[in-house]
Amino acid sequence: MHKSIQLDQPDKPPNDSNGTNHVHNQRIVETETADGFKKKEQSWFATCQIPTDLSIQVEDVTFHVHKYPLVSKCGYLRTIELPRPNSHLGYDLKLEKFPGGSGTFEIILKFCYGLPISLNPDNVAATRCASEFLDMTEAMEDGNLIAKTEAFFTFVVLSSWNDTITVLRSCEILSPWAENLQMVRRCCDSIISKISRGNSAEEKLIEENWWFKDVTSLHINHFLRIITALRAKEMNPEIIGSCIICYGEKWLPSTDTKTEETGNYGNRIIDFHFMSGRKQETKIGQNKERRTIIESLVSILPPQKEAVPCKFLLWMLKKAIVYAPSPVLVFELEKRISMVLENATVNDLLIPTNSVGEQTIDSTEKQTMHNLEAVQRILDYFLIYEKQQLQQQGLKSTASNISKLVDSYLAEIASDPNVSIDKFQILAESLPLEARASHDGLYRAIDTYLKVLFSEQVKMKAAIQGKDHITSDDESDKESSQSPSKKEVKSLKEELEKIKIQMEELQRDYSELQHNYEKVNNKNTKTSWTFGWRKMKKSAHSNGKLDSEVTEEGHNRSNVGCKACSRRRQSIS
Repeated sequence: MHKSIQLDQPDKPPNDSNGTNHVHNQRIVETETADGFKKKEQSWFATCQIPTDLSIQVEDVTFHVHKYPLVSKCGYLRTIELPRPNSHLGYDLKLEKFPGGSGTFEIILKFCYGLPISLNPDNVAATRCASEFLDMTEAMEDGNLIAKTEAFFTFVVLSSWNDTITVLRSCEILSPWAENLQMVRRCCDSIISKISRGNSAEEKLIEENWWFKDVTSLHINHFLRIITALRAKEMNPEIIGSCIICYGEKWLPSTDTKTEETGNYGNRIIDFHFMSGRKQETKIGQNKERRTIIESLVSILPPQKEAVPCKFLLWMLKKAIVYAPSPVLVFELEKRISMVLENATVNDLLIPTNSVGEQTIDSTEKQTMHNLEAVQRILDYFLIYEKQQLQQQGLKSTASNISKLVDSYLAEIASDPNVSIDKFQILAESLPLEARASHDGLYRAIDTYLKVLFSEQVKMKAAIQGKDHITSDDESDKESSQSPSKKEVKSLKEELEKIKIQMEELQRDYSELQHNYEKVNNKNTKTSWTFGWRKMKKSAHSNGKLDSEVTEEGHNRSNVGCKACSRRRQSIS
């Protein structure tokens, strides 16, 4: 429950026999009898018998008030030269960028008129900043608003955890006033002190994450300040890492909360849909804010390997690629991932390619579904880190575990028709030969890749054949509607037989590759899959070449029986 204090201001007796001051004091007594303010459309009027002589606009609200109650307590209004009434503008004075807006100015007016005001954690920060804006110091009047709000903040707010969190949240929209008045710093110091006491040895019964929910609700700048201070106090890095994970999950949510489970780090299908279909709808301001969050969270990650899991680091990398922060940050994340890569899974490594940053997605350019370059860099960093660990500490190599992960990853990306042979081969050869105890996973990945390659070539030929068939229909009048002759049917059958023979030759070459692999694998000698790969490509080229128009990424992909198919198109036409 929030604490609040109601401030009542008693009437002051006259303290001077001077006639002028007597009039002023008499006027104060009359204005203090005001019941409050009444609202009419976008204007507020002081309910007083004396007509108002000053109109002040704050935001889109105009306050019709009396000069003296404000000038007697606000040094800012005393020092400036108040303009003459201007009926054209509708106000005499406009307060630009007033802290807290019109709601806070209403509290100021009530205080100036001697009406009771209620200070609570929700309004004390704005009221403190507004009183500073108006220079409501003790020099103007004893017990002025600056002193009252400062006392409430120091003795009431900072003594309570919940009130401190509430005030710190309200300071987010009061910059730079709250920063300059040291309210943010004092709130953060109070929170840090309470966290340190709560996680001390004397209070082991309290859960270590009791403060996560409140701290993760703060602005990223305030969260960054608190976590940095806790790291300086040498708090357990796993506790700090868990808090960072909670903050990331809260402020970098899934793009589709209906289909993704709570706590999941990201569904790759949803991420792809977000990057393609919703990219243009994403607001630039949100992208900038989330980019700032990602950069801040990465900067405060504890250096210890066990601080955050590999799954979270890869999830952060996916978000980083989506929101396009600096390349230095991406490389830093990739290095952190390489240190704990043995804990990753295949789904974690399926990193999206595109981003929703300033770069646009070219739909005409063929792109791989997954970011192969990022995975390649992670593997390179892993090999460097592994070598350093072996030289410095003599630890056991984890490359054998990584080889299984890489082979499973290759099998996953093999279904992408846009993956080139070079990229696939570079990834497959990224690990040293001795890292693989078994080549079964690599064999399955190659098998999947070849099947997809052949399927895509069949689709391309069918598309080209259909295009040629439509062109021939346009050039001929009625010949296409006539039934094929027996001679044409016989010619088509002969061509199909030739295609069948060539397919059998390709199958024999493939079987020979498999036989060589099994033979070498049984002898536990150096793998020959690379030589088999080159032989397969050579065999594919010798069995038939695809039309010169069909090229992909600068590599000619052979297609069996292309000449036979072209003759069949001519016979059909």
